[in-house]
Amino acid sequence: MNRTNSIALLNKAVADELQAIHQYLYFHFHLDDQSFKPLAALFKKVAIMEMGHVEVLAERILFLKGDVEMTLAAPVEKITEPQAILAKAMAMEEDGIQTYNQAALACSAQADAASKQLFERLVADEEGHYDLFEKQRDNVQRFGLSYLALQSFESGPPPAED
Repeated sequence: MNRTNSIALLNKAVADELQAIHQYLYFHFHLDDQSFKPLAALFKKVAIMEMGHVEVLAERILFLKGDVEMTLAAPVEKITEPQAILAKAMAMEEDGIQTYNQAALACSAQADAASKQLFERLVADEEGHYDLFEKQRDNVQRFGLSYLALQSFESGPPPAED
């Protein structure tokens, strides 16, 4: 097994996951500010799931006696319009799926079964995230932004101020 190559692939995944966390929290803040509460909550939930991915990736890197590189892949994109947010999130998840599939194949080729299985698990998670975002995008396309606004009313009116 080539530990150096596996560690590099795992660290690239850490950078991608950190990027997703930052981007999704940025989306969460702006969607929440626009009163699109359920969609904002979805981005917060997925960001937290991505934090779990960083943790398991870091554990694997450390097991392989590597160092965890905590760098972002790119700066956060300043997107605040809901349809564009969903399109960006879907593109990020699609890229993750492709990248992690390739990483799983590379780990398999170098006889690193544990890293291969980790990447395969990440692929399944990213496909689930993509599906969540795609459903929201499809509903916004079908019903317009009123779909998001009406969801916000379901959580009840804001509390009265004293």
